[in-house]
Amino acid sequence: MKLKNKKIWCTVMIVIIVAIDQITKYFAKAYLYGKGAKPFIKGVVEFVYAENTGVAFSMFDGGRWFFVALTFVVLIFCIIYMYKGKGQNNLWLFWSLGVIVSGAIGNLIDRIYLGYVIDFINPTFVNFAVFNIADCAVTLGTISLMAYLVFDIFKKENKDEPKN
Repeated sequence: MKLKNKKIWCTVMIVIIVAIDQITKYFAKAYLYGKGAKPFIKGVVEFVYAENTGVAFSMFDGGRWFFVALTFVVLIFCIIYMYKGKGQNNLWLFWSLGVIVSGAIGNLIDRIYLGYVIDFINPTFVNFAVFNIADCAVTLGTISLMAYLVFDIFKKENKDEPKN
């Protein structure tokens, strides 16, 4: 894949993930607000409207502008690294960062305009926090990034070993 095409497709992916996140949050607010939980897959997952003014698991409740600023700085760093730095040289790294960026943008939009993040996916088979599509993107992108970093470390270690 040519570098130019990679940048275009990653940008399209970011826009699509942010759009899906914002659309699902709109429907969550429109159809779930004040109406309680709605089972989706009985015993596995339900939809329930929740407002998160903190970060993951509602930690650090009330730090809206701190998290807006922090997210903005991290986003700028990631975008510069992706599009101008070494991130563009490896498709796995490039797309992992792109997925993280899309999730960060989705939750940043909520934090700026609403003062909280709309969450609506509640796994009922385990005691876990309510989350949204942007949270999924950040989590999956981070897992992919960590896998890339581990793979890259082992790849470099194998290159450094002398051959007999």
